[in-house]
Amino acid sequence: MISKRLLYALNDQFNYELESANIYLAMAGYTADLGLGGFTNWFMAQYEEELFHAKKIMKFISDKNGRIEVKSVAAPQNNFNSLLEVFQATLVHKQEVSTRFYDLMNIALEEKEHSTKSFLQWFIDEQVEEATVGDMINKIKFVKDSGLYLLDQEAAKRNFNAPSL
Repeated sequence: MISKRLLYALNDQFNYELESANIYLAMAGYTADLGLGGFTNWFMAQYEEELFHAKKIMKFISDKNGRIEVKSVAAPQNNFNSLLEVFQATLVHKQEVSTRFYDLMNIALEEKEHSTKSFLQWFIDEQVEEATVGDMINKIKFVKDSGLYLLDQEAAKRNFNAPSL
């Protein structure tokens, strides 16, 4: 059985993953409007990944005989001034997600909830994408508008293949 404190925190993260999916979907819409199909693909892969994370958390809560609480999510930002701004917002968001998983891990450790600790380690290991986003920010700054076509082609190669739950 999972503690109420940990169940509440996991449900909160489950809903945050759904919110994250919406954020990336809005970013995909923005890049589609710019005609940057590769970046649209990149953000759609992020969208799919966040939905997978939500499903994974939902399954874990269910496996621990906890109750899933789906809440409404805030509308994401839909308008940006540039591709650079989109990726800067992505980096800030990814850093927030990492912090939230570290906080969840601390709760699991305090509660001596070892199976949850093991479960959360997968998510913490997954958070290395911050470096990839930082690299993309540097590339966008370097090439400016004249090189976005090449970066768009690079972004088109990103995909998400969901592992099994």
